[in-house]
Amino acid sequence: MNIVISGASGLVGTALQERLRLEGHSVTNLVRKVPSNANESQWDPVTGSIDTDVIAQADTVINLSGAGIGDRRWSQSYRKTLLDSRTLTTSLLASTMASLANDGTQRTLLNSSAIGIYGARGDEEINENSEHGDGFLADICLEWEAATTPAEEAGIRVVHLRTGIVISKRGGVLKKLLPLFKLGLGGRLGSGRQWQSWISIDDEVGAIVHLLSASTQGAVNLTAPNPVTNKEFTAALGKAVRRPTIFSVPGFAPKLLVGSQFAEELLLTGQRVLPTKLQESGYEFTHQTLEEALAALL
Repeated sequence: MNIVISGASGLVGTALQERLRLEGHSVTNLVRKVPSNANESQWDPVTGSIDTDVIAQADTVINLSGAGIGDRRWSQSYRKTLLDSRTLTTSLLASTMASLANDGTQRTLLNSSAIGIYGARGDEEINENSEHGDGFLADICLEWEAATTPAEEAGIRVVHLRTGIVISKRGGVLKKLLPLFKLGLGGRLGSGRQWQSWISIDDEVGAIVHLLSASTQGAVNLTAPNPVTNKEFTAALGKAVRRPTIFSVPGFAPKLLVGSQFAEELLLTGQRVLPTKLQESGYEFTHQTLEEALAALL
């Protein structure tokens, strides 16, 4: 299969392209710099520049582009960066694929999204049929998914990859937490009752590969079937590294450090999200529980 990936240098993209190439797929990475090899193609979502021939040769386009949600404070300028880095890339890919819809090739667009679309929902169990929520992250995700409309209207199969917290030693939340937990300084955030819907990097990649050929379309939750509370996450990680987790971080501390809205939406509230459509499509998880995932990774 010929596959084009944007955002291939990120945590998920790096692992995904390794897996795809091992399975014999042809992978082309969209890059903003001058290409360094034949496996790269230059594009610029801001100016709308892209090599249409590269997309024309693709069976599937996987869009993983987007500035890091948790990388820095949500200043007004960075909020715009977070939104533009998702909607501009998605719009360019969707419109380019739509322009090729009548060339006889059946293409698929697997487009990143996030479970932040559901907003803060307490203990409610959420699946793909649940309504979207409120807040900055939910608004971003709504515009992000809406940007695929040209492709959907052209009859292209579009999947919105609503990803949870990806567990990997290479990056993301786990890489940031490990040094603290190994020193015995790990602890719950706020009440610890907020739900954290996670997925191991192996299952994140495995699910995307599975969706290349599945007939599923629309929103798909990429989360493990057993979400945990922050308190449970803290205890499991402490046990995995054989360190106590006696500390707790009061809710006001992250608000002071990273800003109130950032802390509320990303750290102190959560979603209890279930991968209903993914499991119905036949995907079998490698790591169903957090303990299994941490044991495999650590």
